[in-house]
Amino acid sequence: MALVRVENLKKTYKQFDAVKGISFEINRGEIFGLIGPNGAGKTTTLRILSTLLSTTEGKVLINDREVQHQPDEIRKLISYLPEDAGIYKNLRGREYLEFIAGFFKDREPLQKMVERGVEIANLGDRINDKVQNYSKGMTRRLVIARALMVQPVLAILDEPTSGLDVINAHDVRNVIRNSLSEERSVLLSSHNMHEVEFLCDRVALIHSGKIIEYGKVEEIKERYGMNDIEGIFMKAVGEATDAR
Repeated sequence: MALVRVENLKKTYKQFDAVKGISFEINRGEIFGLIGPNGAGKTTTLRILSTLLSTTEGKVLINDREVQHQPDEIRKLISYLPEDAGIYKNLRGREYLEFIAGFFKDREPLQKMVERGVEIANLGDRINDKVQNYSKGMTRRLVIARALMVQPVLAILDEPTSGLDVINAHDVRNVIRNSLSEERSVLLSSHNMHEVEFLCDRVALIHSGKIIEYGKVEEIKERYGMNDIEGIFMKAVGEATDAR
């Protein structure tokens, strides 16, 4: 049974249709990529799944709970990391993880979560420095740790390696992959097609509010007769644009 089911999802802002009736499923224990150009509807979709936006039409279920009608239950299951995630810079790294863990202390001992977060962040002694002294990459590692240390049923990650250098990005991708279990899944959005190919079991390509490709990465490559997911991305978006 799928962990996430999105059925004919629509979101309209006044006269603008940001999402135009999309449907997809996320299986348990997989990393699912929602990819597309800027303004395609990715972030709107992620925010709906994260209970931050309401739907105009359609249905979204996570673990058989409907997002629109059971937002409090959904928030117990998910963790959402936006691309521009804010952080309390006056706190030290460990203090920040302790602060976040406090919201989830009914799940497991707080200190166990914090130590998991420290391990995920992998900042060494710098975990005890104030966040205001962190580089962009260090800050991103800390917020990734915040999102994953609570072991959500569904981690929703928007551009998870944004601002990271090659080595740090590689390490974070391994952390994301290792966060999976038979019951836990990841939904991510990324502009980095190498990242998508490395991490994702299946993807949905969204363009102008509609899904134009959907399936396993290898199957999509076979359909297009191409080995380069970035080339497929460009071709699919180009064809969809020409068809409008």
